[in-house]
Amino acid sequence: MKKFSPSEDVVKKEYSPILKLLWVMMELRNKKTGCPWDIEQTFKTILPYTIEEAYEVADAIENDDIEQLKEELGDLLLQVVFHSRIAEELGKFNFFEVASGISEKMIIRHPHVFSDETVENLTEQSNRWEAQKVRERLERSKVVESDSDGIPENFSIIDGVARALPALKRAEKIQKQAARVGFDWVEVKDVINKIREELSELENEILPSHSEKLADEVGDLLFSCVNLARHLNVDPEAALRLGNKKFEKRFKAVEKELLRKGQRIEDVSQQKMNIIWDKIKYDNV
Repeated sequence: MKKFSPSEDVVKKEYSPILKLLWVMMELRNKKTGCPWDIEQTFKTILPYTIEEAYEVADAIENDDIEQLKEELGDLLLQVVFHSRIAEELGKFNFFEVASGISEKMIIRHPHVFSDETVENLTEQSNRWEAQKVRERLERSKVVESDSDGIPENFSIIDGVARALPALKRAEKIQKQAARVGFDWVEVKDVINKIREELSELENEILPSHSEKLADEVGDLLFSCVNLARHLNVDPEAALRLGNKKFEKRFKAVEKELLRKGQRIEDVSQQKMNIIWDKIKYDNV
């Protein structure tokens, strides 16, 4: 692996913003003259920032804020450069290998673009994409440890779903993978019945206060709700963000209405709050 070390003259010409960014990170991590905070960081310590930046990109998109999106994409790119620099210092890989790897992956997964293969529609393209991912996973499984039965540790079709994903998104991806091999409800009504079943099981645990099982039953209910969203072609993560946004807007409207009357929300009854809430909801706020 060749290490990245451009001269300042090369960077100052600024013919490559990427080279400049790599140089900036290299200087920040310089053990003698760099930034103490940046020098101390590891993959694990900057992981929360990487996740945070990804969410800030999503927030900019949700707000239709193009200028914010440009800035947040830059922040996210910095995270890629940061991780790559740490890996380079450890002698593992560098930024150029990361870029090359994703380029090759996209070429391999899009033979209908980069070779003579053709696809009839989006569904066929999606199926081929997933089939290629399975082939890649099976290839990787040849070099991992196996259990006592000789079965590779990552043999399952759902092993490729990242464990660090937000729970709703991971549930959706697990369900999609299972559905690809036919393990799925056929009708939406079956999913709704499953939700009713899970809700009933949760109610049974609430009454005797079996707290140790409540989290388990709530999890089953949420998993089934994600399944319903998937069958309705609704992104559960986006739907919940919309629900959060709607609640936030209406709750602030309740606070504002009370302030107009010279009252604070902390000082009024729940009944009064509900009356105002219902009016705001009726007015479609």
